Amino acid sequence: MKTHNSMGHDSMGHRGSTVEGQDATLRLSLSNLYCACCADELEAALKANPHVIDAKVDFAANEVTVRYHEGMLDEAAIKSLIDGSGRCDCGAPTAQQDTAHMHHQAQMAPITMGTKQDRMQYELAASGAHSAHGAAHEAAAGHAGMDHNTSDPAMARAMEIDMRNRFLVALVLTIPTVLYSPIGADFLGIDMPSPIGDNWMALIFSTPVVWWSGWIFIGGAYVSLRRRSLNMSVLIATGVLAAYLASVVLLVAGEEDAFFEAAAMLVTFVLFGHWMEMKSRRGTTDALRALFDLVPPTATVLRGGEEVEIPSVEIVVGDLVVIRPGEKIPVDGVIERGETTIDESLVTGESLPVDKGVGASVVGGSMNQSGSVTFRTTRIGAETTLGQIVKLVEQAQNSKAPGQRLADRAAQYLVVLAVSAGLVTFFVWFVVADEGFLQALTFAIAAVVIACPDALGLATPTAVAVGTGLGARHNLLIKDAATLEGVSRVQAIIMDKTGTLTEGNPTLTELVSVEMTENELLRLAASAEQASEHPLARAIVEGAKERGANLVEYDGFQAVAGHGLKARVEGREVLIGNRKLMEERGVHLDGLNDRADTLAASGNTPMFVAVDGRAAGIVSVADTLKPTAKRAVQMLRDEDIEVVMMSGDNWATAQSVATELGIDRVFAEVLPEDKANYVRQLQDEGKVVAMVGDGVNDAPALAQADIGIAIGAGTDVAIEAARVVLMKSDPLDVIRAIRLSKATVRKMKQNLFWASIYNVLAIPIAAGLLYPSLGIELRPEWAALLMSVSSIIVATNALLLKRVEGELAAI
Repeated sequence: MKTHNSMGHDSMGHRGSTVEGQDATLRLSLSNLYCACCADELEAALKANPHVIDAKVDFAANEVTVRYHEGMLDEAAIKSLIDGSGRCDCGAPTAQQDTAHMHHQAQMAPITMGTKQDRMQYELAASGAHSAHGAAHEAAAGHAGMDHNTSDPAMARAMEIDMRNRFLVALVLTIPTVLYSPIGADFLGIDMPSPIGDNWMALIFSTPVVWWSGWIFIGGAYVSLRRRSLNMSVLIATGVLAAYLASVVLLVAGEEDAFFEAAAMLVTFVLFGHWMEMKSRRGTTDALRALFDLVPPTATVLRGGEEVEIPSVEIVVGDLVVIRPGEKIPVDGVIERGETTIDESLVTGESLPVDKGVGASVVGGSMNQSGSVTFRTTRIGAETTLGQIVKLVEQAQNSKAPGQRLADRAAQYLVVLAVSAGLVTFFVWFVVADEGFLQALTFAIAAVVIACPDALGLATPTAVAVGTGLGARHNLLIKDAATLEGVSRVQAIIMDKTGTLTEGNPTLTELVSVEMTENELLRLAASAEQASEHPLARAIVEGAKERGANLVEYDGFQAVAGHGLKARVEGREVLIGNRKLMEERGVHLDGLNDRADTLAASGNTPMFVAVDGRAAGIVSVADTLKPTAKRAVQMLRDEDIEVVMMSGDNWATAQSVATELGIDRVFAEVLPEDKANYVRQLQDEGKVVAMVGDGVNDAPALAQADIGIAIGAGTDVAIEAARVVLMKSDPLDVIRAIRLSKATVRKMKQNLFWASIYNVLAIPIAAGLLYPSLGIELRPEWAALLMSVSSIIVATNALLLKRVEGELAAI
């Protein structure tokens, strides 16, 4: 990789150099950036330097971009500032992928995913995910040139498996630990065999729980403290180690009281919460890799007058590429020989294929349909249309700020609160009240244990687990907790027209006949179209069959590329095509022109039909609206959400569709590379924006939006770039996702409120507030049990979310 170092601003978004004043920009990759708080602190440390104009740390992408006064700082000095901050290490410099070939670019592309934003990120170094992933990942990373971090989906999966295994081991060993505690003997009445004493047995069973299952918290706490950061790992480790180490001291001192069960229960409860959270938030964004599936691995080129099949990555600018029917186009170019029809829907998002002839441009990733052509390569790799889309997706994904920072920030205060509560409790009882060391220690440990927010850790993931499960039952895939929460805040939704609001498949809509019946017109036209593979022709044929037309044999079929066709049906010459074809063949259209213009303005594609040299009528085809589209738009407006339609169609067609749906704001004639800019335009207006789309061209916009929503019947790229997937391709599912999100957020807030209040009230009781007056003593094991009760309440409240299922079904 290489350093991005440019003078001034680069308005085109490339990494070349442009002169503007005395400032320069440097982008570097980072390593060991363990939490979002560290990212904030690194950013602040860089900005504190008087020669740094601006600094932005992208936690999700492990990157920092520094704009500085050239001459006052250089790359080495900036690296020293980063390393000296103590928040991370300055790794190899990074750059936007700009390679000669797209497949090579795919190997180099950093893939980001939600796991990078998880609050468990700082526990990675202490988990077994590295070893579980093992040499296979290292080999793959070395081959592909990818960073070895949690952006890798395989690493995230390994972390989840490691978390599950630790929880299961902890659960199995915590049960006997509890049974050997006073809970087992006094509360449950179970007399366990103990050849070496209950406390020694509890030590044996609890030690693996604390030092293996709980090592992710202890090790994570060590890493965090080294970086002068207080987070959830430190808080959990404090409670676990306080209970465990105090128990060891008491055991060695010969005391009968110990709190091994409290430490084991803490680890087990919190591990369960972490595992549930990781399961609910699993989901990768393999959009960049999925894009390259559109490019064929091999292509046929002319070398020395001979056709040679070579890997697509070896195509160079100026090569002549031969494409036959059914083949994908590997790179961008201009046709030099032949005529054909090309389906560009995977790249442009529009459903109707385009007729191409000599001089017409072709786009890499599109599908050739009907003819054989030879085109000269004009752009390869990152410079192709598809390559530019890759860049836009990557930029949009990497520009997103991490959304999960609240828990770590709150944990900084909770750590201080927990430790302070323990110290103050011990001081008050041992020094002030003179209650004795053991009594003071018991109160102190109970206060520290109950201060660990077990229920607080479960509050969000339990609600998320139920919410995402409900969504799955209603064909809504919501990929992470941040998205589930974010959908509820959406203020504006941009909906792509083709495939989202419309069916994405052209159908027969209108018949206009002259001097013959509509049925006769359709019968002749459909009979002539039977030989054509063009989607418009298929729409006419299917429409005729649905209307009961009796199709007959044809002969003399001749396709007129870009214009239409000619065939003989029952001895009559039938000509079908556009206005230009009719003019060339001398067919007078009379009043049909005005009718065709009206149809075009209403979103239709009109085709003239002539029989034996005379105008016979018009056959019109259109991409029809989805039956639920209008209702969905109205329901979104009822939710006070602005609905905007985006389309690559001309203004007349797009406006016609928008008017029919009741949409006031339209972005039409939008190029694929501009879609993300329109999303950004709404964001600049201060709105939380969702984007709904299904084509490859929608992927950058889906990634740029605050919430990307993909139609399930769309391309894999759109689905991977989005955070919400509507599996049924039903626009009403957008409403269902919003209603589900709002209901889930309500439960999350209720759970967080309960867990917080519970801890605030429980700490004084655990510290012995009620002991002098009522003689109530809350031992550490009971403190841990009460935390489990709090967790049960939180989980039960989350399960009540299922009541919203009826509301979703009724939409």
